[in-house]
Amino acid sequence: MKYAAFLRGINVGGKNKIKMETLREMFAALGFKNVKTYINSGNVTFETAKTDDVKLAAKIESAIEKEFVLKIKVLMRTIDEIKAIVANNPFDGRFENDKDLHVFFLDEELPAEKRELLLSNNNENEQFVVRNREVFCWLRGGVSDSLMGKDYISKKLKVSATARNWRTVNKIAEL
Repeated sequence: MKYAAFLRGINVGGKNKIKMETLREMFAALGFKNVKTYINSGNVTFETAKTDDVKLAAKIESAIEKEFVLKIKVLMRTIDEIKAIVANNPFDGRFENDKDLHVFFLDEELPAEKRELLLSNNNENEQFVVRNREVFCWLRGGVSDSLMGKDYISKKLKVSATARNWRTVNKIAEL
């Protein structure tokens, strides 16, 4: 089974530094095959026997803590799930720049009350669509003044999440 692991908050602002080469080596030492990383923000694809996402993430989180002495949240998706995200983009054809669209990968589906709270923030500059364990976020302005830039999903909704721009999501689907 082909998986993508998204590590939250590494190599951002000089914090939680992990070299991708060392990260690939750690994944290989865990017994994963065909390990690849994409850019320096903690995107790893690999192959292993089919398993539960939660158990797989816990195994990787434990190895990261042991190897790098960092507590890093890992969110898992199969490559087939990533391809389905790309194929079912609710904003397809509505944005010009791949960096204007982001996908938040969540640990779990948003409960109805949290979903409604998030969607109540839709406006002309920032729009959200929730699908399964993902939140699509289309930004027409910059990230810094957006809910995304303020880490609204993790801080206000109290849901573990990490975001990737549309270019990165597509590249992971290709890997």
